Amino acid sequence: MPTNPEDLNRDEQQACLQQLLDKLAKDRYAIAPQPMPAQDPIKRRRTMTEVALGYTETQARLEALRCLQCANAPCMEGCPVRIRIRDFIAEIARGEYGAALAIIKENSLLPAVCGRVCPQEVQCQERCTVGKKFKDVNMSVSIGRLERYVADLAQGGGQTPAVAPPTGKKVAVVGSGPGGIVVAADTRRAGHDVTLFEAFHKPGGVMIYGIPEFRLPKAIAQQEIDVLKKMGVKIVCNFIVGRTRTIEQLMKEDGFEAVYIGVGAGLPKFMGIEGEHLVGVYSANEYLTRANLMRAYEFGKGSDTPITVSKNVAVVGGGNVAMDAARMAVRLGAENVYLVYRRSEAEMPARVEEVHHAKEEGVIFCTLQNPKRILGNADGHVVGMECLRYELGEPDESGRRRPVAIKGSEFVMDVDTVIVAIGNKANPLIQQTTPGLEFNQWGNIVVDENCRTSLKGVYAGGDIVLGAATVILAMGQGRIAAQAINADLAPPT
Repeated sequence: MPTNPEDLNRDEQQACLQQLLDKLAKDRYAIAPQPMPAQDPIKRRRTMTEVALGYTETQARLEALRCLQCANAPCMEGCPVRIRIRDFIAEIARGEYGAALAIIKENSLLPAVCGRVCPQEVQCQERCTVGKKFKDVNMSVSIGRLERYVADLAQGGGQTPAVAPPTGKKVAVVGSGPGGIVVAADTRRAGHDVTLFEAFHKPGGVMIYGIPEFRLPKAIAQQEIDVLKKMGVKIVCNFIVGRTRTIEQLMKEDGFEAVYIGVGAGLPKFMGIEGEHLVGVYSANEYLTRANLMRAYEFGKGSDTPITVSKNVAVVGGGNVAMDAARMAVRLGAENVYLVYRRSEAEMPARVEEVHHAKEEGVIFCTLQNPKRILGNADGHVVGMECLRYELGEPDESGRRRPVAIKGSEFVMDVDTVIVAIGNKANPLIQQTTPGLEFNQWGNIVVDENCRTSLKGVYAGGDIVLGAATVILAMGQGRIAAQAINADLAPPT
């Protein structure tokens, strides 16, 4: 290969690349994992633009070549929607990116989203033979990054799915997150009259209000919403099912033969400690919704949504939402952002990549610590947080070692803002307004293997069924529910 390949035209570059790939294919284990290009950590601290920049073509094909093309495709077993992973990666290695995307879209409608935010390291990549060979999931083939690569190449250029002739049947989809988008698309493709109801003023669910722009650009989620509109799906925002209309009213008065409930689990959990009522205490839901959906980071520059101007921020939790909140606080100008977690870093449920990015951006990790109370001044504003130090004991029911408080280890952390990111639970509104709908002890809707609920014509999936889950799991349930809806609404044979 010439010293400077950039001096060649594209055809010559591709020929040189193919020669290199052919040579490397003889020993795929010898090909190093391709790192994800990213913005400079210092520069990105004050920008909302996406941190991960995506693979180059050379990186994508090299990474694809690391795939051993296993006959039993164990990675596919780890995929909630059963994408033919081996096959789409083979197409990337050959440079056939359109064919790769077509394979993905057989099972996934949101590859650009899933490629960015799904926890592949505990799903498909956990099963990868290459990772198992090196006994390190970080050495697995980067399936998510490859999925993102081919999805990004086709941004804005995908075809609108064909819609069958009208069936005369009406379907209501409650919630416009990933699962709702899948149900709306699949039932509309079957020819049904589909209406998507969203409580917020913009559709997209967690992709819009929860996941920050620097991790998932809003334009990507909007493209999927635009596809639904082109298909003829009606989208109604500022519509709270259970308040604006009940499930019963939608069916008995508005003529919907099927209703899918995909409202997520949006009620934040709090710690139940002294001081959580103080000004400067946020749930991560509120903090991220203000910043993402309502663009509070532009307050005074085009947005009227205020948010606390913080100097020292404590984010309590160790999951992806906690990382999102901490990294958002950095971008909103905080001088110090502390990530307070009661276990060690090894037990954190957040993705390794998100932890890495947070550290690069200056988030200070305070592990084996947990709040005891939040301190306020005479005006009711946060001025500090009293914490306890912890050590790890025996494993609990989750398999992680239980944190045990160290007596007498109290200390005060100097903070003016506390963001609580310890999880969410189901909002009780649907339960309170839908007689006959069965729920479990945690307030989640009970469904069968086809996502049918205890009420005829009512289906559910995603976080309202599973508790806190992932985008791809919600999509998987959405696909199952849509199949059941289409089967139940089909004319008798």
